[in-house]
Amino acid sequence: MDIESFVFLGFNLHAWITIITVLCMFTIMLFTKLRADLVFLGATGVLFVTGVLDAKEAFSGFSSTSVVVIGVLFVVVAGLTHTGVLQWIVKHLLGQPGSYSKAVVRLMLPVAALSSFLSNTTVVALFVGIVKIWSKKLNISPSKLLIPLSYASGMGGVCTLIGTPPNLIISGLYAEHTGVSMNVLATTLPGLFCLFVGVLSVIALRRLLPERQSPESAFEQSAEYTVELLVPSDNKYIGETLADAGLFHVKGGSLIEIYHFDNVPSPVAEDEILMGGDHLVYAGQIDEILDLKKSHGLVNADHHVFSMSEISPNRQLRTAYVTFGSSLIGTTIGGSTFERDNNLTLVAVARQGQRVEMAPRTVVLQAGDTLLFECPPRLSVDTVGLQSQLHFFESDQVPNIGRKTLVSSAIMLAMVVLSALGVMPLLQCAFLAAAAMLLLGCCSANQAMKAINWDILMVFAGSVVLGLAIQKTGIAERLALGILDVCGTNPLVVMTAICFVGTFITEFISNTAAGAMFFPIMYQAAEKLGYEPYPFLIALMISVSSSFATPIGSPTHMLVYGPGGYRFSDFMRIGLLMNLIILAANILIVNIIYPLTPLTQ
Repeated sequence: MDIESFVFLGFNLHAWITIITVLCMFTIMLFTKLRADLVFLGATGVLFVTGVLDAKEAFSGFSSTSVVVIGVLFVVVAGLTHTGVLQWIVKHLLGQPGSYSKAVVRLMLPVAALSSFLSNTTVVALFVGIVKIWSKKLNISPSKLLIPLSYASGMGGVCTLIGTPPNLIISGLYAEHTGVSMNVLATTLPGLFCLFVGVLSVIALRRLLPERQSPESAFEQSAEYTVELLVPSDNKYIGETLADAGLFHVKGGSLIEIYHFDNVPSPVAEDEILMGGDHLVYAGQIDEILDLKKSHGLVNADHHVFSMSEISPNRQLRTAYVTFGSSLIGTTIGGSTFERDNNLTLVAVARQGQRVEMAPRTVVLQAGDTLLFECPPRLSVDTVGLQSQLHFFESDQVPNIGRKTLVSSAIMLAMVVLSALGVMPLLQCAFLAAAAMLLLGCCSANQAMKAINWDILMVFAGSVVLGLAIQKTGIAERLALGILDVCGTNPLVVMTAICFVGTFITEFISNTAAGAMFFPIMYQAAEKLGYEPYPFLIALMISVSSSFATPIGSPTHMLVYGPGGYRFSDFMRIGLLMNLIILAANILIVNIIYPLTPLTQ
């Protein structure tokens, strides 16, 4: 069948293949746990195999300037992180505000400033633990501050081209179409105005922010106390496995260690044989665990209640949160080899700030659940297996603040200034900054390589290819014409309509994918109207990064979802209004700073 002769509803066969591929991608990412990078790679493969894109086009994302810039910036961020720049800023800027309004300002402004140059997720991951401690000092529920924390990172990210991936993707595509590069500070003034409006909106709408109990409060007893019981030499359960003896799964807690003549198998296996003289260490509800003395003939050890630090210098308690898309969702820890594979022992589970009163290993896990683990003190939480399923906030490596802190800060500022003044393109500036970070010892080569998130780069590259397919097959032009038919020829109405759709689409898909998908639509619409696309694209950058209404709308929302003890609806209560407010502010300020200009003939 001739591809050109097949036309249905105005689209040819290649266009329909692209549309079906895009819809399948979004469906898979919304309703399955499949990794986003694999989904984008699969979509790229489909578009290549079916002939929608040729080999050069299908893999153009990997050579895209914007994708390369993002990869190099990972190294620059590693230098800033490992020299303690973020910690220094936190230490000196938060302070002790006297009211909630002042606390919001003192929190959101530094976070936004950092997010303008650093990874939003890096900034939020650092601040989450600090905000939880800070909120206790201020006598404010952490849930009142963690959503503003996430919002600030998103609004700060749009203030520079390097602050958020969609800005780099859209500016890179604009440069490819026009041959003109956007200034690295092109979005600064509109972004700052939207940030100002956003901070005021959070303060005005603070009653819509929930007051949830912190999940860690449900673990206070578990985290502070354990109980050690001794198996007498005449105990009737000797020779049986821990599971058969009923000592592995117990009411109110978990068995976290067992001593066989100074031998400590960790994590404990349920088929471990019980012997006389064994010491069993449990964590959980002390009063319920002590019932084992009566039911199983156990006795107190030498000192039967003590702090976790006294158990063993090789083990400690750590808190983690189940991430969205984790393969642990819908499963139980006891029904898998997760503990053994990662050298962890589950002690307790909390959900929405309340401890789940069940045997921890039998709890069916949900996104946002808080898990208390007993684990090695130097647990490697950056392995692929753990990173994709849990998020640990405690860091084992706290960088020292010193001379290199100033050096890395100077490198970052020099990169931004050189790019902003047009001395050299952003890509060259980023390469020089990354090299300087390595040569001056701000981060090691190993730390730099670990900092590069190849999964994210795969998503970015796939997003570029997705946008190319949408443009090449004529989908962008058809959609642009359709929008013009509905909205008329008023450029403000068209800009608002596309930004409105982009804002709400990005609540459910990657903002990078949304930026790549809407770029050709916005670009075509502007050209059809006869206007320079530049201001339209600035507005689009802000829109696709303005996702406030769902926890899956941004990775930073996912980071605060568990620690804040939030429910899914908590984001919608304030987020829907925030979406509309920032959209209005965006359209207003972009058209003041970048007035619409007719295309020159």
